[in-house]
Amino acid sequence: MIATAYEQRNGRHSRIHQFALVHLFTPATDVYSCPLAMTDGAARALKSSGNKALIERALPHLTSRDPEQFWTSGQWMTESTGGSDVGLTETTARRDGARWRLHGRKWFTSAATSQMALTLARPEGNPAGGKGLALFYVETRDAGGQLDHILVHRLKDKFGTRKVPTAELTLDGTPAVAVAGEADGVRNISPMLNVTRTWNSVSAVSYMRRGLALARDYARKRVAFGAPLAGKPLHVDTLAGLQAEYEAAFHLAFFAVELIGRDESGQLDPSGRELLRLLTPIAKLVTGKQSVTVLSEIMESFGGAGYVEDTGLPSLLRDAQVFSIWEGTTNVLSLDVLRALQSGGALAALQIEIETLASGVRDLRLLACAKSAQGALLSAQQWIAGTSGDELEAGARRFAMTLGRAFALLLLCRQAQWSLDHQKDPRSLYAAERFARNGVDVIASEDIKGSSSLANDAMG
Repeated sequence: MIATAYEQRNGRHSRIHQFALVHLFTPATDVYSCPLAMTDGAARALKSSGNKALIERALPHLTSRDPEQFWTSGQWMTESTGGSDVGLTETTARRDGARWRLHGRKWFTSAATSQMALTLARPEGNPAGGKGLALFYVETRDAGGQLDHILVHRLKDKFGTRKVPTAELTLDGTPAVAVAGEADGVRNISPMLNVTRTWNSVSAVSYMRRGLALARDYARKRVAFGAPLAGKPLHVDTLAGLQAEYEAAFHLAFFAVELIGRDESGQLDPSGRELLRLLTPIAKLVTGKQSVTVLSEIMESFGGAGYVEDTGLPSLLRDAQVFSIWEGTTNVLSLDVLRALQSGGALAALQIEIETLASGVRDLRLLACAKSAQGALLSAQQWIAGTSGDELEAGARRFAMTLGRAFALLLLCRQAQWSLDHQKDPRSLYAAERFARNGVDVIASEDIKGSSSLANDAMG
């Protein structure tokens, strides 16, 4: 799963190949995609760091196809002081000759059985905040196979993803190596986060696909009121709406995947990198919310049977809930979208891609869908151009969601036009029309200007 991306046998399509496997693999593997995502992210962060010694030491293990040589990696960032606000990290790093020793408590460390981890700590004497943190490489066990100055307090009792060992642990003088200097740890771990957020997006999409496959199969077999559910117009209409959400999410997630592949093969220009920086958090936040909504409806489509544990449906919904939390909550990612726009180039890059996508649409029904998407994107652009301060932050989620859903609709229109032209298949057209009716302009459908006052009222 990891080697596929780094062997580059398919050039810029290697990431598409890898994430196609991820899409098939994730829902059936007891959440093993979680440690794999962090392993992929660690490989990317180390490769980007230029630290030759660590690259030679760890990368062959992280990308190996040999089970005896393969390592997984953890990602130890979250502390009790906060998850997303890593600037509050309390773990310290002290010099010990040529290496460092880490001291602190990590509150939420998934894949606790991994052979290595990347973690943030503050070298003694460094200033407070994110700038004072450094990125460290840790091998979790000593030569005798024992945890190396790491004390595991407990495994977390989680709502979902229960099969992934998530630990609360103390680093008690844990040996470590600085990955890329003694500061700017947040910047140096960013390549890892970009990869893990993409795994999150594709995994969220794959859970929707698994749920829909089960729901369609059940609808053909379950007889109610004299006919299978597949023959009931209301039931079919419900599933059609969910299918449209899945298809749009699929194209949004895999467009981001395509950009990563082009970037890693040296075929992405600066404008494309701006677009990748913008779409990575957008794809993650949109697909994460879609997955929870779709799987909740999937469970309901089974009636009481869906509520019973031994069907497996409750675990699908519980596990899906994490997709909007891991690697940044919806609100955190929405603010990250605003940061991605600060250079001024990302929105321009998005506009170029919008025009390219829209120009390829010719079918009259698809043109109506594309017009709906372009209208939503224009609404978002006008809103951000005329908004600042608290109102800008308060509307960040609606802005990001509008960008994501509208762009996903355009991608779906492109696929639908291709399907009509090459396969005479109208199913993607129907999905595009339905997704457009599900709603893409969240800016227009909410009273943005009143949001701050309403929020203050809600807080009492």
